[in-house]
Amino acid sequence: MIDWLKVNLQYILPKHLISRLVGKLAAAEAGVVTTTLIKAFIKHYDVDMREAAEPDPEEYKTFNAFFTRKLTDDARPIVADNDVLVHAVDGAVSQCGPIRSDAIFQAKGHDYSLTALLGGKPELAAPFKNGDFATVYLSPRDYHRIHMPIDGTLTDMVYVPGELFSVNPLTAANVPGLFARNERVVAIFDTPVGKMAIVLVGATIVASIATVWAGTVTPPAGQNIYHWQYDAEGDDAITLQKGVEMGLFKLGSTIVACFEPNRVQLETMKPGQTTRLGTPFARSMTSAKNTDSA
Repeated sequence: MIDWLKVNLQYILPKHLISRLVGKLAAAEAGVVTTTLIKAFIKHYDVDMREAAEPDPEEYKTFNAFFTRKLTDDARPIVADNDVLVHAVDGAVSQCGPIRSDAIFQAKGHDYSLTALLGGKPELAAPFKNGDFATVYLSPRDYHRIHMPIDGTLTDMVYVPGELFSVNPLTAANVPGLFARNERVVAIFDTPVGKMAIVLVGATIVASIATVWAGTVTPPAGQNIYHWQYDAEGDDAITLQKGVEMGLFKLGSTIVACFEPNRVQLETMKPGQTTRLGTPFARSMTSAKNTDSA
C-alpha cells in the first residue's frame, strides 16, 4: 500500500513546481541553516567526505555547492587502456543489455522507445537500433558529476521537455516509459567505437542539468524540443577525453548510455550492482576483432 501511494502520488503532485522550489532553496546562501542541512545530509546518507576536494561541510556556501562537490584528483583513477570504456558515474545499475530494435528494457513488464528517449528524432536513433545500452541510477549519496567513458567529439545535443517523476528503482518498476517521459538532455558523440549517446535524465527535485560546453541547460524547463548540432572538425569542435567531466546533476538522477551494434562488449552487470567512475564498463569489440585477426 505504501509503495502504491509513493508511485501514484507522483502523478498528481506539481513535480516541476516542487523541483524548482527545492532548487531555489538548494542555491540559497543560508549560512548556519545551509551548514546544518549539509551535515544532516552527510550523516543520513553516510557520505564519505574524505573523497571530497573540500572535506569541510562548513566551507560550502550553498547546498548545491556541496551536492556537486568535486573529488580529490586521486579519488577515481581512470583505467588507461584505450580499449576499455569506463563507468561515467558513481551509481547503481538499473538495467543493461541489448536494444531490441527500438525497444529498451526498463523493468519487468516495461520497455520504452529508443527514438522517444532521444527526443523523437529517428535520424539520431537509427545508429543505435539493435545496439547496447546501460542505465545507471545515481542515489543521493553519490558523486553527481558525469564523466566521459571514452574519447568523444560532440555532434548533437537535444533538450527534451517532460515530466519529473522520481527515477528510483520503485518508480522505474511501476511507471511505464519513465526515462522517455522525464525531462532530459541528450548528448551524441563520435567515438572510436562509433556513435555514443549519453542521456541525462531529470527527476523529482533535480534542480538543474548542466554540460561543460553549454552550462545550465535546464532550468528553465521548456515546452519544446531543442536540437543543437556541432562541428565535428575544426577549431570549434568539442572533443572530450576519456575520464574528463562532461556534465552534472544538481540533486541526482539517472543516465542512459547507448552504443551502436557490435561495437562494445559490456561488462557483466546485474541490476543493483554498484558502479564506480573510472572502472571498466565495456570493451571495444573492434579492437578485440583486430587482435584476433592479427
